[in-house]
Amino acid sequence: MKRLNWRIIFHIMGLLLVINGLGMLLCLPWAWYYGERTMPSLLLASAIAGTIGLALWNGTRDHEPNIGKREGFLVVTMGWLFLTFSGAMPYLTTGAIPSFTDAFFESVSGYTTTGASILVDIEALPRSVLFWRSYTQWVGGMGIIVLTIAILPILGIGGMQLFMAESPGPTADKLHPRIKETAKRLWAVYVLLTGVETVALMLLDLDLFDALCH
Repeated sequence: MKRLNWRIIFHIMGLLLVINGLGMLLCLPWAWYYGERTMPSLLLASAIAGTIGLALWNGTRDHEPNIGKREGFLVVTMGWLFLTFSGAMPYLTTGAIPSFTDAFFESVSGYTTTGASILVDIEALPRSVLFWRSYTQWVGGMGIIVLTIAILPILGIGGMQLFMAESPGPTADKLHPRIKETAKRLWAVYVLLTGVETVALMLLDLDLFDALCH
């Protein structure tokens, strides 16, 4: 049996962590705008995710650019785990959710868009943390695997095995010819719809933050 290509798996995990760390930086403008004291804590969370991600990325540069079915399933599974664990860090570093179990649950709930929450009074959280919560739900709404497929050209590898691992069935076969382009277009439409809905809610007298997060 052919050995698993662990280096490409951890290479992708590193890239996902870097992207997640950069996503945490999107909370900083809200922390500044609302005069919150969460900026150092958010920077710490971003630095932790980014540093680990860069270490994995740089440490596995000499990987074989081949992904089989086994690697595909592992990337999907590990991708969710890496992102949900790192996604819990902003809750922990800011002290918004001091319990790791609760923070991890909230992160998993966000990325899987289950709608469950351990928070009793959500509005009591800092706005920057609320934005992170909404961000994880927004990313999870499209699916981590679609994000992964969209960035696979950067790695120089194909994405069909990952798509089949996440979405088995005839849909994968239909999208096979242009899977990368399809993923990018899906994200473009997703972003466009988000923008349209945000503007629509602002026209109904919601401020930018509430319109964007809702």
